[in-house]
Amino acid sequence: MRITEIFHSIQGESTHAGRPCVFVRLTGCPLRCTWCDTEYAFYGGRELTDDDILTKIRAFDCSLVEITGGEPLAQSACFPFVSKLCDAGYTVLIETSGAIDITAVDPRAHVILDVKCPGSGMTDRMHWSNLQKLTAKDEAKFVLADRADYDWACEVVNRYDLASRCTVLFSSAFGTLELRHLADWVLADRLPIRVQTQLHKLIWTPDMRGV
Repeated sequence: MRITEIFHSIQGESTHAGRPCVFVRLTGCPLRCTWCDTEYAFYGGRELTDDDILTKIRAFDCSLVEITGGEPLAQSACFPFVSKLCDAGYTVLIETSGAIDITAVDPRAHVILDVKCPGSGMTDRMHWSNLQKLTAKDEAKFVLADRADYDWACEVVNRYDLASRCTVLFSSAFGTLELRHLADWVLADRLPIRVQTQLHKLIWTPDMRGV
């Protein structure tokens, strides 16, 4: 696979936020979200074998691994590699845009599916049947740029009954929507979802790589 970086950090998002985690960032993404904070992963990287990647992961002595990007599922070799990680006993998280069918993802892995709100500019790229494939171990994440995105996300959560299917995460696009506003809306509407921030951007500087 073509890899941009492999690093050990604190998980900044999802229900695993705060846990030490090894991140494997694959290179390349077919989407161009307006608020993307990893444009450096669109190009470049280097080809590594599965054994090379596993050796680097093992060196960190950490049981939680996230496969991210870019869009990791855009590389077909990602699917069997996820199975290898599961076979090796790792807890595997896959951060995916929702634009690629997740059917072939190993069922032992935890999918964190980023549902593309209108503010991302990529709503038309969503593979909507993915939402019906999420299970209790998975998570649906909505990154919100404004109130319009929030209202849209609420409608999608209701339409697909997501809150009863999996954990639902509402996150503000960093530097765009104040977290206080998002929290106020969620409390006012009594939503059964989880408000999250990007913890790593609070621990380190927002534009720091490798964290």
